[in-house]
Amino acid sequence: MDHRKALIAMSGGVDSSVAALLMKEQGYDCVGCTMKLYQNEDAGIPKEHTCCSLDDVEDAKRIARYLKIPYYIFNFSHDFRAKIIDRFVWSYENGRTPNPCIDCNRYMKFGKLFERAQILGCDKIVTGHYARIEKQGEQYILKKAADDKKDQSYVLYTMTQQQLRQTMFPLGELQKTTVRKLAEEHGFTNASKPDSQDICFVPHGDYARVIELYSKHPVCPGNFVDSSGAVLGQHRGIIHYTIGQRKGLGISFSEPRYVCAIDSANNTVTLGVSSEVYQRHLTADDFNWISGTAPSGSIRCKAKIRYQQAEQPATATVLPDKTVEVVFDAPQRAVTPGQAVVLYDGDIVLGGGVIRQHGNI
Repeated sequence: MDHRKALIAMSGGVDSSVAALLMKEQGYDCVGCTMKLYQNEDAGIPKEHTCCSLDDVEDAKRIARYLKIPYYIFNFSHDFRAKIIDRFVWSYENGRTPNPCIDCNRYMKFGKLFERAQILGCDKIVTGHYARIEKQGEQYILKKAADDKKDQSYVLYTMTQQQLRQTMFPLGELQKTTVRKLAEEHGFTNASKPDSQDICFVPHGDYARVIELYSKHPVCPGNFVDSSGAVLGQHRGIIHYTIGQRKGLGISFSEPRYVCAIDSANNTVTLGVSSEVYQRHLTADDFNWISGTAPSGSIRCKAKIRYQQAEQPATATVLPDKTVEVVFDAPQRAVTPGQAVVLYDGDIVLGGGVIRQHGNI
């Protein structure tokens, strides 16, 4: 094969470590790297709880030494603050529930890291994501992983044709059990390391604490209201709530109530019964079509509105303003502004965008 050079994004976890191993075995000239995304101390986060911890960096270094490949640490903390944390805070302050992992892939892994790959003369960017890239004619397609339980295609919908052409996902055809077995066979000390569950800069899911730490605005209490606008009680500030939430409302009713809407302009949180949390219709903006071209007219597809959800039958239509309307065959629970809606045709990712509005038709 031609001499090819690959930049491997190494988090210190088992997936990216095995990805590096597989690329080395394929004969690539590999360069390992870890992205330093923020200072733990700045966020008041214990070092052992994040993907930027010293332990994780040491794990990545250890694997790089074993594979005999160069290893770098890139400090992207300024960009991460601007593109990920500040957007995260803004979204919650405006009544949205963001997915910062999608933004991190978009702006860090397939943004800043691509720039470094060019400087280092690397042909490919390699990550430990569970997804597949295939070439069909002149087009590159993004597909779900072979291991359906680990599939991460949902958080990769922002990828462009150029990025797909220059990216490799070596784990896309593998089961997670196989990945851990390969790590064990090579004596990797992180072979049984648990997968990360929290958002890296929000350990234990305490979103409000992080928002209050970074925000320039005070958190103001406001009113809980029902769908008619009648006041039901007082909330602690809209950053504490998300669509579909029932626990932690601090107010009791004769039957369960759920967050149905968040109005940042009026500082209100609308509560309703379970049936009011279900919606069939949404519109999404900032939409990326993997092919690079939006379809004309309406298309039948399957769509998912959160990472762990199974895809649901729907019809998608590109509107004149380039936003996309998605109408589900059946009502979906907690369609949440700020989250992503991703469209599929079987295993193929068609594209995705950020949910702007929801409702029934």
